Amino acid sequence: MPTLRKRFSNLIHSDHGELFPHEWRRRSGSLLGAVMIGLVALLFAEAADKAQGVFDSMVARWPYSPLVVTPALFVGFAWMTLLVAPAARGSGIPQVIAASRDPDGLLSRGLLGMKTALFKLVVTLGAILGGASVGREGPTVQLGAAIMVGCHRLFGARLTSGVLIAGGAAGVAAAFNTPIAGIAFAIEELASAYEQRVAVLVMGAVMISGLTSQGLAGNYLYFGTLSDPLPVGSALIIAPIAGLAGGALGGLFSRFLLLITRRRREAKSGVFARPLVVALICGVAVGVLGVVTSGATWGTGYAPAKALLEGQDGSVWLGPAKFVTTLATSASGLPGGIFAPSLAVGAGFGKLLAMVFPSESTGAIVLLGMAGYFTGVVRAPLTGVIILSETTGSSGSILPLVLTALIADWSGAQVCKPRLYHALSRDFLPRSEAGDPDIEEKEEERH
Repeated sequence: MPTLRKRFSNLIHSDHGELFPHEWRRRSGSLLGAVMIGLVALLFAEAADKAQGVFDSMVARWPYSPLVVTPALFVGFAWMTLLVAPAARGSGIPQVIAASRDPDGLLSRGLLGMKTALFKLVVTLGAILGGASVGREGPTVQLGAAIMVGCHRLFGARLTSGVLIAGGAAGVAAAFNTPIAGIAFAIEELASAYEQRVAVLVMGAVMISGLTSQGLAGNYLYFGTLSDPLPVGSALIIAPIAGLAGGALGGLFSRFLLLITRRRREAKSGVFARPLVVALICGVAVGVLGVVTSGATWGTGYAPAKALLEGQDGSVWLGPAKFVTTLATSASGLPGGIFAPSLAVGAGFGKLLAMVFPSESTGAIVLLGMAGYFTGVVRAPLTGVIILSETTGSSGSILPLVLTALIADWSGAQVCKPRLYHALSRDFLPRSEAGDPDIEEKEEERH
C-alpha cells in the first residue's frame, strides 16, 4: 500500500507543485471510496447470508452441536481479536466516533487501518458462522470509514472528521440499502453537529455508495413490504406504550452493556479480568439459549423479525432470549454489530405487545416495537424511523413511528443517560480523554 500511495503521489504532484488541486483530490477520494464501500458492503452481506446458511445446515443436521461449537468459537475469536486487532472488538461505530477526534493522527490509523477493518469483517463472518447474535451493520460502518480514509490517503487528500463520517454513513446506507437513513445516521450518531461542507461530502458519499449497491443488488426492501397500517385511534394508544416500554428495555440493554464494559475495563482480578473466561461464559449462554429456543436467537435475527412483520407466527421467547444473547455476544469481546439484533429484539417485543391487542395488525405493532426498542438502545430516533420506513416501505406508518421513537428516546434516557455508542467510544480513546465525563459535550462543541 505505501508503494501504491507513493506512485499516486508522483502522479498528482510535479516539481512545480500540485498537478491536481486539493479539492479535486478530495472529490476523487470520495468518489472511489463511495463506490468501493457499496461493493464491499454488498459482498459482506452476501457472505453473511452464506455463513448463516452454513450454520443453519449444521444445526439441522446436529441440533446440539452449538453447545460445543458456539462456546469454542467465542473463545477462539475473542483470543484472536485480543492478539491480532483489539480495535476490531465490538460494534465498529464507537471506533469511528473515537477516531473522528483525531482523523489524521495515530488514533485513526489504529482504529481505521485496513488490517483492523478486514480482520473485523472476517471475524464477524466467523461469529455468524458460530451462531453469535451479531449484525453486520456496525462492522460495515467501521469498514466504510476505513475504506474512505484509505482512498483519501491514496490521493493525498487531507483527512477531516467529515471524511470519517462520510465513510461510516455510506456504510449504513449500503448495508441496509437505505440512503436517507445513512444521512440521518451521520447527523444523529457520527457527528454531533453539522457543517455545510461535511453535509455535501456525506450526502455525495451516501448516494454514490447506495447507487452502487442498488445497481448490483436491485432496489429491494430489507424487510419486505409492510401493508395494513394501524388506524389512527389504535396508533395513538399503542405507539406511546411501545415507546415507553420499548425505550425502557432498550435503555436497560445499554445500561447492562456499559456496566459490563466498565467492569472489564477496571477489573484487576476475578472473572472480568480474564477475557477468555468471559467469552466462554457468553458463548455457553448463547449456545444454550439458541438450542432451548429452537434457533430463534441465532445470527442477526433478520429472518424471525421479517416473519413477524409479515404477520406470521413466531416464538414468544424471541424478544427476551435475543435480548440476552445479544448482550452476551456484545460482552464477549467479539467483533460484531448490534443494529440488526436490536431490531430483532424489538420485533420480539412487538410480538408480545401484539398479543395485548389481538384485533389489530400484528405486523404494524411489531414495527412499532422495533422502533421503540431500537431507539431506546441507540438513542437516534430519526435514524430508527427512517431505517424502518425505508426497509419496509411503510410510509403510511411514519407518524406512529415518529411518535414511538420520540417517546422511546426519552424513556431510554431515563434508564441509561449516556448514549451507548458515544460511551463505548471512550474505550478506544487515550486514557487522558477517556476518563473525561464530559466527553460527549466536548465532542459536540468541537464539531
